[in-house]
Amino acid sequence: MPGEDTRADGPRGGRATDWKQDVIWRLEAVGFQALFAFLRLLGVERASALGGWLLRTLGPLTGTQKTVMRNLRIAFPEMPPDRREALAREQWDRTGRTFAELAVMDQLTPAGGRVEVVGMERLHALRDSGRPAVLISGHLANFEVMAAVIMASGVPCQVTYRAANNPYVDAQIRKSRERYGIRLFAPKGDGTRDLMAGMKRGDSIALLVDQKYNQGPEVEFFGQPVNASPGAARLALKFGTVMQPLSVVRLPGARFRVTAHEPITVRETEDKAAAVLAGIQAANRFVEDRVREVPEDWFWVHKRWPDRVYAALEAAAPSAERRNGPQ
Repeated sequence: MPGEDTRADGPRGGRATDWKQDVIWRLEAVGFQALFAFLRLLGVERASALGGWLLRTLGPLTGTQKTVMRNLRIAFPEMPPDRREALAREQWDRTGRTFAELAVMDQLTPAGGRVEVVGMERLHALRDSGRPAVLISGHLANFEVMAAVIMASGVPCQVTYRAANNPYVDAQIRKSRERYGIRLFAPKGDGTRDLMAGMKRGDSIALLVDQKYNQGPEVEFFGQPVNASPGAARLALKFGTVMQPLSVVRLPGARFRVTAHEPITVRETEDKAAAVLAGIQAANRFVEDRVREVPEDWFWVHKRWPDRVYAALEAAAPSAERRNGPQ
């Protein structure tokens, strides 16, 4: 028939290209598993140091360095260029450490002695209340450590994440996180319906609120507009609960400090949209404040701002700077 695909089906009942993709995925998964095994053999300190060295060395040579420097110029326009360069090198080191530490996350817990917790009583209060809450944070230091603290506190919680494109690698990541009790949840779409179902069962949810969104309410982040997900504030308002902010900072020796901060209340008003917007702005301001405190710890490699902000940055750059490359 005209237009019909006559290629043979693959092992999953798909087209021939499906099994080719499956083979590639399986090979990638073997490499990923071997890397994890190697890092675990090294131990926490050496694995972390190796990851830091690799990205500190290679990161500035990649195209992502352009994004890092643009982000730093947006966030800290008054910072001297040499200070931004030094900050960029340090954030590559810390980002590399975070990736490598994923292999040994079961050892980066309060019980393992490498994580100190400030404000654990706030998490215990949530646990003892029996009511769900919305725990929020950003891509700070090794943000996986915060999930380990939530589990250690006894708060029943679903930790949202973006599933890896490779299903075999994704399964390995989930298994590694199960070692320290994490229940992962990969929402479909914006995930609001599924998250609501979890909260109705009494589960709290944990969200990173500093990811880039192409749609959604517009709030301010480092003095520039960003689109933000309304999910955290909307769910807190619907369930009459709080947004519980958490932060983590990296300490020397692959150690961390996690802090449970003062809860953010989304106050119900006649204008629910305005109440949600105020809650979203408060959540993003919380992340901004933490980034300003320890800028080296943030995940500067992702494009947080909309394209028009980056375009305005380039348009404002001196012609000589544009010739020499983005800083």
